[in-house]
Amino acid sequence: MAGRPAVGVLALQGDVREHAALLAGLGADVVLVRRPEELAAVSGLVIPGGESSVIDKLSRTFGMQEPIRAAIGAGLPAYGTCAGLILLADEVLDGIDGQQSFGGMDIAVRRNAFGRQTESFEMSLDVPVLGEPPVHATFIRAPIVERAGPDVEVLATLPDGAIVAVRHGSLLGTSFHPEVDGETRFHEMFLERVRDRSGR
Repeated sequence: MAGRPAVGVLALQGDVREHAALLAGLGADVVLVRRPEELAAVSGLVIPGGESSVIDKLSRTFGMQEPIRAAIGAGLPAYGTCAGLILLADEVLDGIDGQQSFGGMDIAVRRNAFGRQTESFEMSLDVPVLGEPPVHATFIRAPIVERAGPDVEVLATLPDGAIVAVRHGSLLGTSFHPEVDGETRFHEMFLERVRDRSGR
């Protein structure tokens, strides 16, 4: 249907259903992406939260790593939450042995930035690009961005200055999980980029 972009959710591991439901509610035709041919059919890709090292391994097992890297390199809009942000980073500072990322964002990310004891927390987060009200942000064993390149737009920081939301060209990343709180504005921002690129 015209005006309904086909958007993929990488469905190897993680909170796939929450993203799929939110995107469908915003008017996207959602494709669960597990194979290269499914990736080729979408105009944007969400990489969900989960375990970044597991998603990395499964992407290689399923032959998805190189197609995703190529698609991102060619300008495919992508949005990563939590583990997805790690997978979009050019540099992972504390990955397990052999861990790789898809890359594309000129950032360095630390995976377990808040330590294993602090499994999760919630807070109100000011995101100037989104205006009011503040974002209710849920952090679950969340990463932080420790380095952002000169072309990376920092969208949100914690009170201590830690970077938790970034945008770099067609790529968007958050350390937190808007999809679990019914916060739609990041997904709307992502879909706007998808529509701009696909002409729909």
